[in-house]
Amino acid sequence: MRRDHRPYFVKKAHLKLQKLYVRLFLKPQFDSLGEGFYFISPWHVEVFGSRISLGRHAHIIATSDKKVRFTVWAKQEDKGGIRIGDYCLICPGVRISSAEEIVIADNCMIASGVYITDTDWHGIYNRVWSMGEPGPIYIDKNVWIGDSAIVCKGVTIGENSIIGAGSVVIQSIPPNAVAAGNPARVVKMLDPQASFEKRSDWYADPDTLARDIDRIDRDKLMGNTLFHWFRTLLFPGKND
Repeated sequence: MRRDHRPYFVKKAHLKLQKLYVRLFLKPQFDSLGEGFYFISPWHVEVFGSRISLGRHAHIIATSDKKVRFTVWAKQEDKGGIRIGDYCLICPGVRISSAEEIVIADNCMIASGVYITDTDWHGIYNRVWSMGEPGPIYIDKNVWIGDSAIVCKGVTIGENSIIGAGSVVIQSIPPNAVAAGNPARVVKMLDPQASFEKRSDWYADPDTLARDIDRIDRDKLMGNTLFHWFRTLLFPGKND
C-alpha cells in the first residue's frame, strides 16, 4: 500500500488495542516498564526471563517476520539482566540475550536485526552444559547501532558512538566514534563539541507531541471511509 487507507477512528482503536495488549500481556513480564511506552505490533515482542526493564518513552517496533526478543537465561539467580534506559528505540528483529548483564543507557537507537549478547551460550570444548564465559555489555548514552550489527560479550560502547551496519563488535569502542567492519574498528571520530539532537529532545513535551501526531493522523486519514478501506484490502488498485 502506498498510504494508510484506514479511517481515523480505526487507527485510533488499533493504537488503543496495542497499548492494552502491552499493559495486559507484556508489562507484567518486565521488572519495570516506564511511562509513555509506544509499541508497534506488541504481539510480536517476546520476553523470557526476569530482571528485564525498559525506561520511559520506550519505542519498540516489531513485525511478524522480525520479532523483538528480550531473553535472560543465567546459571545463577543473581546473574543475567537487561536494563534499557529512557527514550530508546528498538527496531524489528532486535534480539538482546543476557547471561551476565546488559545495560543500554538513555537515547540509544538499535536498528533492525541487531543482536546483542553477553555470552557465547556454549563453551569452546564443552558444548553441552557450558554457557561459555560471559562478560557484561555497557552501551552508553545516545549510541546508534546500525542494521544487523552484532555486539558481543565484554564490550563497552562509548557515549554518542555509531556502529556501522553489519559490524561485529568484539572490543570496546570509545565515545564519539564511528566504528565499522568485522571486527569493528574506529573509522572516524565525531566532534565532541558538536550539539547532538537526542530522542529526549523529541519527547521534551510529550503532551504537545501527542497532540501534534494526532493532528497529523486526522489530516492524513481525512476522507477515508470503512467502505474505501475494505475495498483496498479486498481489491487493491494500482494507486492504492
